Amino acid sequence: MAPRRTRATERDRSRRVLSQNFLADPAAVARVVRAARPDPDGLVLEVGAGRGQLTRPLAARCGRLVAYEVDPSVADELAAVRAALPNVRHRQADFLTAEPPDEPFAVVGNIPWSLTSAVVRWCLAAPRLRAATLLTQLEYARRRTGDYGRWSRLTVATWPEFSWRLAGRVPRTASRPVPRVDAGILRIERRPEPLVPRAALPAYHRMVELGFGGAGGSLAASLRRRHPPARLAAALRATRLDPDTPVGYVWPEQWLVLFRLLHAR
Repeated sequence: MAPRRTRATERDRSRRVLSQNFLADPAAVARVVRAARPDPDGLVLEVGAGRGQLTRPLAARCGRLVAYEVDPSVADELAAVRAALPNVRHRQADFLTAEPPDEPFAVVGNIPWSLTSAVVRWCLAAPRLRAATLLTQLEYARRRTGDYGRWSRLTVATWPEFSWRLAGRVPRTASRPVPRVDAGILRIERRPEPLVPRAALPAYHRMVELGFGGAGGSLAASLRRRHPPARLAAALRATRLDPDTPVGYVWPEQWLVLFRLLHAR
């Protein structure tokens, strides 16, 4: 006898379209809140509030919280959570369409995994963002934080202004419905002052784009298109980088040293 197929409900289909996996494990919720370290007097924007699993503990630890949730099927439950928490506002809207606050704020969320890149870009572009603590696919968090021993272009390009850290792992069994893979807690934090002078940031970004341009398969081959070979070789030696090192294996700290050496006047 063939196994009986269970028919997906409207809510199941909605969750799949919206990439929703609600946290169901209190220990996982506590882990995310600890990693977020909310400011007791500060403003927090929550992305993908769902039924309020993170909303409640975050509201207890911050000054004000704005909970964004686009799924109308959980609106009543989230509204009930908000009604019991005077420092919480509920926005039934797409977080990505929101204007960033004109005051310092943090972002926290168990975000839809299909929108991870868009949420990260929104956070990096927000001038007053202090930190973002996001539950993402574990692989994404590991790639962005160098946990595989490789570094992405986005991480290297933003490193002077933001630190990227894998702040923890959450097993897939902590969520409902259970996703196919584990999650990672990605922590992005704005530095008090950039590691490169603000006026020099455009030049640093141009060097990163050049380095990741793919010429010859190594960082040295890419940078050689714009920098004198002798000066580049001296900078690589000072940075203790083999000229054949693939660009993805160059640490962000080494990029900073290279930039200072190649752009010193």
